[in-house]
Amino acid sequence: MSKPFSDTSVRLDFFVSHTLGLSRKDAKILITKGQISVNDTVTKKANHTVTHQDLVKHRDDLLAWPRDKYFVLNKPAGYVCATEDGQHPVVLDLIATHEQKDLRVVGRLDMDTTGLLLLTTDGQWLHRITSPKSDCFKQYRVWCADDITDEAIKQLELGVQLKNEEHPTKPAKVVRVTSHEILLSISEGKYHQVKRMLAALGNKVVRLHRESIAEVALGDLEEGQYRELTDAEVALF
Repeated sequence: MSKPFSDTSVRLDFFVSHTLGLSRKDAKILITKGQISVNDTVTKKANHTVTHQDLVKHRDDLLAWPRDKYFVLNKPAGYVCATEDGQHPVVLDLIATHEQKDLRVVGRLDMDTTGLLLLTTDGQWLHRITSPKSDCFKQYRVWCADDITDEAIKQLELGVQLKNEEHPTKPAKVVRVTSHEILLSISEGKYHQVKRMLAALGNKVVRLHRESIAEVALGDLEEGQYRELTDAEVALF
């Protein structure tokens, strides 16, 4: 998926729907009612083509070409990493309504897993992070039911053979916090990977919290809150 406005030209109804946060149908209604002008000329054709050089106005308000959105969210437990779900609240519910259009979740966290989640409208950026070739480290704080032995830590650092997987996991980075708690950094994103890694070593994850992806960290971002990424953070990927 390319960026919504990466092309040199787009249809007028597409442009209006994105800049005003409307459906394409409602955007066409505004256009046919003569409420949209291009270069100070009222344009009633929804399929009219506009470029970055054109000045598009809704009545007297200039409509700026949108930029892609990049957010970091501190996900609470109980939310599904999806744009919609019939049974559970979704992470998009935590984002202001006017910011939700075209947002996609970068990777997934289980419903009971908390912590750092990225969201964006930039499909190419999303792919760079989630691609198996990215080798992007993600750090988790992991609480386990039983003691985490030195041998278990060594195995995590070497790679763990997961059930129904052909190859062991890539070497992880591990820091012991307490006898039952570690900081675990992995560069893969297999299904339920952290839980499966500890299960393969005879332990059980009782709580899981993602603290960072690459150099993007939660910092003092409160649970359920989000913020825009800085340009420097976006450029990390």
